[in-house]
Amino acid sequence: MTWTLTQIWRHPIKGIGAEALDHVGLRIDRPLPLDRAWAVLEEGGEAADGWRACRNFLRGAKGPSLMAVMARVEGDVIHLSHPDQPDLAINPDDPADAHRLFAWLGAIYPDDRRPAAALVRAPDMGMSDAPFASVSVLNEASLRALSQKIGKPLDPRRFRGNLWIDGLAPWEEFDLVGKRLRIGEAELEVIEPIGRCRATEANPETGRRDAATLAALEDGWGHTQFGAYAMVRRAGRVARGDAVTRP
Repeated sequence: MTWTLTQIWRHPIKGIGAEALDHVGLRIDRPLPLDRAWAVLEEGGEAADGWRACRNFLRGAKGPSLMAVMARVEGDVIHLSHPDQPDLAINPDDPADAHRLFAWLGAIYPDDRRPAAALVRAPDMGMSDAPFASVSVLNEASLRALSQKIGKPLDPRRFRGNLWIDGLAPWEEFDLVGKRLRIGEAELEVIEPIGRCRATEANPETGRRDAATLAALEDGWGHTQFGAYAMVRRAGRVARGDAVTRP
């Protein structure tokens, strides 16, 4: 059976900004390059180095407006845009730029949530919600099934995925757990399903909650999972349009 890689996304700052890619090079036991390479620690969050759980950071489940941020990386600079904010360009290594980012985020983040305290660099394993170097694999057919259940098309950006595959049956990604996929030159092992949070309820065009995704998943299929975490076992280039096969 052959499937197709249809979309590639990365999120340079965890929970803040999505960037579409045409191709990317994957490395063994590493996240997709520059995906969740940075994260905005909230006031009172764990300040230790290394991977930390998502509860420590600003994210879309706490502030749905963050889901409308788009990102673009050029060299050392991350460009951010939002429908309710002027565009912003920052170098995350520059402390002054980090403070400019905090002010920019403060205008679109709820006042009753803990504010930004620090912009932290992720460890080599990245800063996804999984405590390992994950690349997320999502299924276009599952998105169509959930869209039909809710009654309107859902933007794939709601799910903050990396690699989208078409040609699978709805929810077939869960059957791939423990198995390998060959995508372009790379090979990935599917590790576990991804449990979802309220970030997926927000519309990436507006940053406002407008779809009961978790309730629809629970009502339709008895779970709140969407997509699966994978790990890179063989390095190589992947590109939109690549065939996806079982090796």
